[in-house]
Order: sequence, then C-alpha cells, then structure tokens
Amino acid sequence: MRRTFAIILLLSALAAAPMRADAQKLQSFKHRLSEPAFATGARVTATEYAEAAQAVAQAERIPARSSFRGYRICIFLDNGQNARAEALRAKLLFEETCPGTAVYLTYENPYWRVTAGNCLTTEEAVILKGRIAPNFPKAFIKNEELTLSDLLH
Repeated sequence: MRRTFAIILLLSALAAAPMRADAQKLQSFKHRLSEPAFATGARVTATEYAEAAQAVAQAERIPARSSFRGYRICIFLDNGQNARAEALRAKLLFEETCPGTAVYLTYENPYWRVTAGNCLTTEEAVILKGRIAPNFPKAFIKNEELTLSDLLH
C-alpha cells in the first residue's frame, strides 16, 4: 500500500514537472474549467486562495528528485575467481524462484553482487528477505539509491 502510494506520488511529481516550465498552463486549465461543458452545460468555478498559490510557487522552486534512498536484498557478494559465474547462477536461481521481483547483477571492482527488489521501507525489505531466505540463507538488507525507473519495472 505504501509502495503504491509512493509510486503514485512520485509519478504525480514527475507529471507536474513539465507544467513548471510553462506557467500559462495553469491559467489555461482554469479557463477551460470555467467554460460550460458541452453536453450538460455545467460550469466550474475555481477559487484560488493565497496560501495555495504560495504553496504552488514554493513547490515550483524545489527541483524534482530523480533518485531516493531505498533498500534491496543482497543475495550474492563475492570477489573470488569464479565469482562471475556464481553470480550468474544466483541471479538465474532467483529469477526462477521469485518471478516478478526485480534482480540486479552488478560489478563494482573487485566484487560481483546480485541484489533483488526495490523496497521503499525497511518493512518491505524484511518481508522480501523472509521470502528469499529459504533459497538464499546468507541474504542481507542493503541501502541502495533507487530511481523512479527502478520502481516502474
């Protein structure tokens, strides 16, 4: 539930970002609202309060975030001679046992790492770790920098 709300909130922020560049869109939107509807003739009156206008102006000055702190479950981390092959095996095993959950294979010198999930809260990460534990008993929760595109996959 929280994850869905956070995704909707972030997507709304991204959708609002293009409107920041063109201040005329808000005025145009208010004008369209005030015109009578074609079928019913209904009319909308928009009243803009000073506090709301100030809040919108303040929000427009804040740059949109493209990344944020989240959590993933590290299911493999090694720098041995066969680490790459073992990382690939761990990734394939995870994809077979947990379909639909994102899994990432990365190499950061000198370690091969396989992480899974895109968790926004520690609670989500603990639940995912519990699901993963039977196949990956050494798995652990790791802080990660997540992007919006990570959440959409």
